[in-house]
Amino acid sequence: MSDSYAAGDGTGRRKQAGISHKRRSGLRKWAGLLAGVALGSFATQRAAHAQYAGQLSSIVMDARTGAVLSQDDPDLRRYPASLTKLMTLYMAFSALRAGTITLDQTIPVSIHASTMEPSKLGLVPGSRLTVEQAMLALVTKSANDAACALGEFLGGGSEPQFAAMMTQQARALGMSNTTFRNASGLPDPDQLTTARDLAVLARHIVTDFPEDYHYFSVAAFRFHGRMIPNHNPMLKAYVGADGMKTGYTQEAGRNLVTSAIRNNVRLVGVVLGASSNVQRTLAMADQLDRGFDAEGVAPVARPLVLARNTVSPRHTRGGRVIMLAAASSRHAPMEVAEAPAGRRTTLRHGHRYVLASPVSGGHHIRLIGAKVRPATATTHRARAGHTSRNHT
Repeated sequence: MSDSYAAGDGTGRRKQAGISHKRRSGLRKWAGLLAGVALGSFATQRAAHAQYAGQLSSIVMDARTGAVLSQDDPDLRRYPASLTKLMTLYMAFSALRAGTITLDQTIPVSIHASTMEPSKLGLVPGSRLTVEQAMLALVTKSANDAACALGEFLGGGSEPQFAAMMTQQARALGMSNTTFRNASGLPDPDQLTTARDLAVLARHIVTDFPEDYHYFSVAAFRFHGRMIPNHNPMLKAYVGADGMKTGYTQEAGRNLVTSAIRNNVRLVGVVLGASSNVQRTLAMADQLDRGFDAEGVAPVARPLVLARNTVSPRHTRGGRVIMLAAASSRHAPMEVAEAPAGRRTTLRHGHRYVLASPVSGGHHIRLIGAKVRPATATTHRARAGHTSRNHT
């Protein structure tokens, strides 16, 4: 967790029996963030709204050192679209760390949250979902109704207050050119960021919350009898990629943040403003290749074919099935399936997660061009078509 939260008022410093020093520290920091928002709001910044249609902004950083390995107009102020949800998730991870919420805690769905534009789960006013379900909905489907509900929950019932908390946290992380106005990324002329700021956020997610980063590798999860697949193409299209998030609105173009690891070198990359999904994927793959090359990591082949994920679990456990897109050094086609009991991995709070496993067959689709070296990658395991204006 970042050490740069606003200071608390001392209330959380009281010793609490059975709570660790880290938990007490987290509670103080979370209370301080809420207090800071209550004391004042951020001035509206209405300048520099040009969005440079058709012009890419990009950057690649070393996740460990923060060194910039490549960049192209990284400081142009752009609309983040659903990349906004990375900060919503950062705030949720922070609250989990502080102990102010739990994964199984239920979130009420307000009328406001239910009216969000797609992409969405179709949540009904008065219904509830768990914190973990909301987080998974953000990672996979980029659901705007779930993002709003989670934001209201973390913001004391107010999405605008939560957006102010997000902006305050952005400043604390060094994201000086970012302003948030909602939890989802749906269009707002004042919700602005830069490729550099988003790389800073991605790096903090990886380094501050290693116990929660695994959520970004989830290939699908079950919600009310439906399997919700992950929209992120980089999990299958790039060797070593294991998160993070896509984003799209008409105004923003197609955005992408990706983290990938090879030979114990982890990079975070950002591409903003692509005109198509193919351009976005290729631009990210190319810049990550250049980044790994700059770090002295030998190039690897890009897979020419992929298999569709087949989600057909034999049974659920406690009403919950969560699929992880596991990395494979062989990069064989992958089928998501429930692992045998001996291979099932408990990642957090006793919740069971199912790993993807290689298959020999499947429906293959052509992907992007390849390099010539054989594919090898070091996998990282942490502890633990569009429908509307804001599809992913």
